[in-house]
Amino acid sequence: MSRVAKNPVAIPSGVTVNLDGATISVKGGKGELKQNIHASVDVNVEDNQVTFAGREGFAGSKAMSGTMRSLVNNMVNGVSAGFEKKLQLVGVGYRAKAQGKKLDLTLGFSHPVVYELPEGITVETPSNTEIVVKGIDKQLVGQVAANIRAYRPPEPYKGKGVKYADEHIRRKEAKKK
Repeated sequence: MSRVAKNPVAIPSGVTVNLDGATISVKGGKGELKQNIHASVDVNVEDNQVTFAGREGFAGSKAMSGTMRSLVNNMVNGVSAGFEKKLQLVGVGYRAKAQGKKLDLTLGFSHPVVYELPEGITVETPSNTEIVVKGIDKQLVGQVAANIRAYRPPEPYKGKGVKYADEHIRRKEAKKK
């Protein structure tokens, strides 16, 4: 049984949390995020802390209160510090270039791949083979990084493709004659 919901979420200075009916909004220096609260969860905002508890009579309310606590904690961290994912391109001729709200990728196809960035996401390319995805919404940052990686996932023989910076690729031995 998880006890995640028992820990309150601390609200740092410069971040405001407003509870409006079934919606919680978190506003900070980097932006604002909103989240609908599940019907089986009670949320209280007081003394620079947000506490969560499951309501009686709902099946799975303890689990859902832990989920809501994690979501709100990610929102508070996002508007105060932000999130980022780093990707690396491995392969001869594989390149990336950020141009405004687009990411141009050369991944060994017969055509260049142009990825349109969603609202709230910024991409930097410190070098031709590195991509840094940044934003305040943790789920959206992870999804954009996964979408970019999905164009050319790393293959197990040479390790060529788009990989996360901290990802370890399990390699296979080549076929013997």
